[in-house]
Amino acid sequence: MVTLLAQSPQPLYLAYPPNNHQTVAEKIFFIGSASPTNQVTINHQPIQRSKTGNFAPSFPLKMGENKFTIRAKDQTIQRLITRLPNQPQIPKGAKFAVNSLTPSQNITRTSGDKVCFSAIAVKNAQISVKIANQNITLKSQVLTPQLPPNSAVLTATNQSQLPQGITLYQGCTSFANLGNLGKPIYTITVNDQTASQTGSGEINIIDPSQVTVVEIISDTGVTRTGPSTDYSRLTPLPKGTKVSVTGTEGDWLRLDYGAWILAQETQLIPDAILTTSMVRGISSQNTENATEIIFPLENPVPIEIKQEDNRLILSLHNTVAQTDTIYIVENPLIRRLDWQQVNPKKVDYTFNLYSAQQWGYDVRYEGTSLIFSLRHPPQFQNKLTRNLEGISILLDPGHGGKETGAAGPTGYTEKEVNLVVSQLIKEELIKRGATVYMTRETDQDLSLNERVVMINKIKPTLAISVHYNALPDGGDAINTDGIGAFWYHPQAHNLAAFLHNYLTKTLKRPSYGVYWNNLALTRPHTAPSILLELGFMINPTEFEWIIDPQEQVKLASAIADGITEWLHKPQT
Repeated sequence: MVTLLAQSPQPLYLAYPPNNHQTVAEKIFFIGSASPTNQVTINHQPIQRSKTGNFAPSFPLKMGENKFTIRAKDQTIQRLITRLPNQPQIPKGAKFAVNSLTPSQNITRTSGDKVCFSAIAVKNAQISVKIANQNITLKSQVLTPQLPPNSAVLTATNQSQLPQGITLYQGCTSFANLGNLGKPIYTITVNDQTASQTGSGEINIIDPSQVTVVEIISDTGVTRTGPSTDYSRLTPLPKGTKVSVTGTEGDWLRLDYGAWILAQETQLIPDAILTTSMVRGISSQNTENATEIIFPLENPVPIEIKQEDNRLILSLHNTVAQTDTIYIVENPLIRRLDWQQVNPKKVDYTFNLYSAQQWGYDVRYEGTSLIFSLRHPPQFQNKLTRNLEGISILLDPGHGGKETGAAGPTGYTEKEVNLVVSQLIKEELIKRGATVYMTRETDQDLSLNERVVMINKIKPTLAISVHYNALPDGGDAINTDGIGAFWYHPQAHNLAAFLHNYLTKTLKRPSYGVYWNNLALTRPHTAPSILLELGFMINPTEFEWIIDPQEQVKLASAIADGITEWLHKPQT
């Protein structure tokens, strides 16, 4: 059995924040420890600490530089924290706010598409854009609320706020003339002062009948709702998918069915013309642990997948159905397959299932045939005993190597406790008869992609990533604690909720909650995949529970018991 008790490395230690830290948060927490017999002050103010001397108080930040002195007896630590503005700074006079001109990068649109230009400047400015012999007046707009980052959900601060002191100017037009129109020139007039600035993005207009065709060359082409990684993910496209490109923005391609993808995940097919594909008779076959459904197509088309209770919907874009015959082989999962032409270029195939619990799916192209594979429920070797024989579980100890994860008040890192607890869970699962895989057994560098590849290759019954939590700047490190569970695909929701509830009840631990979250280790769809956050490293009191070897053993045993209970409960 592996255990590790983290000791304070020195009488006064500050794990967070680092010196010269920059943030847009209104406050900052200080995570550290000192001898419990010595009073600790921050800027002469005594702070609350745990029994063993850990602390995590928050202090407000004024805009600009903030100096802090942390003192315990004769030891002192200095920190300089700079609070940055979270909205553009408006220059005076006939000037544009820095980086406020859009489009900010090269874009391609089809003729007739609306192209919008915008700028931020002082109130009551007159702004226009000149491009391709057109003059577009930009008019001041009613400001929409400024959305907080996604991480604000974790600190209960995700309320929208109206920007203050900002005037946004916008105007849109379309272009009939084709070709590269060059970069727009923005002109601003304020109190008889006039200035011009050339935009950074060129505008290129193409004929809608002459769009290019690309093929997905990544194993899974990541598609999104917009042209940056800030936008939400859509169903990935299998390698070999062919699709038309109707526009570009920087390195991003706009695909004909509305999704966006990075150009580097595709290759151009010169002179190709892509037509709508037909789909006819559909067949199926059983493999060792799954049922494969074969969709013969003329072209490998873009797809979308939506899981629901007791059913799964596979959408084929750029497809017209000529389906008269469907054969579903006898299997333990699929009750019936229905289809509907929902619009002239999209067909939905609805898999009606015997159970609400799904166990993973995979999708690939073989030539132009789409092979969609639904995994069967796990089979226990001995159904009379409540053990895990015949079950495979992949454990992923988060972080490792250079990626330390969160740090506790003593400097003890998340990567260390993740590995310790994962090894204990492994021992408990093996006792119950399970086959257990680990993404790492030592303190090693391991990328998120390498972990995901391992899940997709092994295809375990379940995949569980083990982590401990922290908060973004602005959070309350003293009063935030508890066990959290995270899921992405609906097939993992029930497992995440069950384990969360089981652990909080069995161990009498506080709840942080169950979250849908777009994380690398919750996104694998070949098996129900969840991520557990088993406590807050930065919470002074909870940290003492986290590093207690006896509590680690209890936690590992409870997780193994919870997994066993969930797998053996009726899946309806």
